[in-house]
Amino acid sequence: MRPAFCLLGGKFYNYDLDKLLPLAVALELIHMATLVHDDVVDSSLTRRGIPTVKARWGNKISTHLGDYLLGKSLILISHYENPLITRVLADTSVKMCEGEILQISSSFNTNQTIKDYFYRINRKTALLISASCQLGAVACGAPAHLHQTLRRFGHHIGMAFQITDDILDMTAKQAKLGKPVGGDLKQGIITLPAIYALQNSPERERLHQLVIKPDKSDEEVDEAIALIEKCGGLDYSSDIARKYINKAKKELHLLPDVPVKKTMLDIADFIAVRQF
Repeated sequence: MRPAFCLLGGKFYNYDLDKLLPLAVALELIHMATLVHDDVVDSSLTRRGIPTVKARWGNKISTHLGDYLLGKSLILISHYENPLITRVLADTSVKMCEGEILQISSSFNTNQTIKDYFYRINRKTALLISASCQLGAVACGAPAHLHQTLRRFGHHIGMAFQITDDILDMTAKQAKLGKPVGGDLKQGIITLPAIYALQNSPERERLHQLVIKPDKSDEEVDEAIALIEKCGGLDYSSDIARKYINKAKKELHLLPDVPVKKTMLDIADFIAVRQF
């Protein structure tokens, strides 16, 4: 037992690290399971510059390993008595799958709107980060107004993270990103910079032709990225990411001044400038 205390809202909440750690591990196992499955769906051979499970052992092992990790997370979660923890994680897991299915079903579809994109990335990314921020406070016994504030912080951070990730897919150096640049365009995944450009570029017809082409050459991917950048798609997306980060910081203003608050502010700032 490793008891500790957390000051929230002027009150001290007793929490046991040995009780919190299984929840943190369960959340990371869910995250890892989604990554293993994603690499199968996307036929990804590297992640952050390291060979994926798919690359080493193939689709069958990868699929079962992802299921195994999810099963392990369920075992850890089953020990918690608070029904909110299991309800949030179950709902999050379902909606994450919905987000991935939406992404697959909308591949090469240039009629997507910015609203469609936000709906998709909320499920694909933001919900898990939101749950991660919320449930630690729930497990500590924090009141609803505090863990809901952390949930909203996580949502805004998650949206900004995914938008930044989609920008980096077009702008980062492959050695730093750890995966091929332009991978989304090659797979027909239409992200915020491309959606903006398809609606606003003077050369939208050419961009449309490039985006819907199933087998793009590296040169065609580079051309599409150049058109997106030329009309302001990358700058627009960066502005949206910064707005979400500012929203996240405003949520933190509602929390008491404890040391971890500075860490959370640093995380928000890092997302805006990260290069990988």
